[in-house]
Amino acid sequence: MAEHISKQFDAELEEIRSQVMGMAGLVEEQVRQSMQALASGDMNIINHVLEEENRVNEMHVLLDDMCIHMIARRQPAASDLRMVMTVIKAVEDLERIGDKATRICKRAKNIYEAGRLQVPRFNELNHIAEHALDMLSKALDAFARMDAVTATDVKRADERLDDEYRALQRQLITVMMEDPRAITITLEIQWIAKAIERIGDLAVSIAEQVIYLVKGQDVRHKNQEEVDRVALS
Repeated sequence: MAEHISKQFDAELEEIRSQVMGMAGLVEEQVRQSMQALASGDMNIINHVLEEENRVNEMHVLLDDMCIHMIARRQPAASDLRMVMTVIKAVEDLERIGDKATRICKRAKNIYEAGRLQVPRFNELNHIAEHALDMLSKALDAFARMDAVTATDVKRADERLDDEYRALQRQLITVMMEDPRAITITLEIQWIAKAIERIGDLAVSIAEQVIYLVKGQDVRHKNQEEVDRVALS
């Protein structure tokens, strides 16, 4: 009987992990498509990303429900409980990343509906978006493989993303000072840049949860040296 219950638990846990990775793939694609929409002004892409928000929200609610029922029924202990708690936090972060993607699309829609055909500093903006996407991809890979070392690489990459974000903000301020007519569109780009920077922060949050899952230690608010020491221990 105990072995049967254990197999059921493992099957349920694997189903949850599979659902998380499905949600992760959907959210990652939302972010990529939102940047494509900004580059092209393609309203079909914009509308598709906005419509996918409902699907992401539904998956968020489903996974929360699955985790709550698992805790109530199985009363998992130790590492199994850490897995369930990690999933709850990770899907919350994924849902928020999806929100950022829809925000980028809404801003892109504003830009192109106003007849703007050029996006100031788009290359720099796209660069930080690729950086944030790389961080997200590595965080999700770390979760899939329960790899604490890869998770530390995500946290390390955040410092460079922050530097690039601050540099872009300075450039955008210069654009507005030099051409007041560009203030409206430049403010839209600033909002988009902030959304991208937050995607990086949320990727770090997922990575930190992976380290907690694997090592059993909370590394939030710890410096890089401390995080590396935990991950490599």
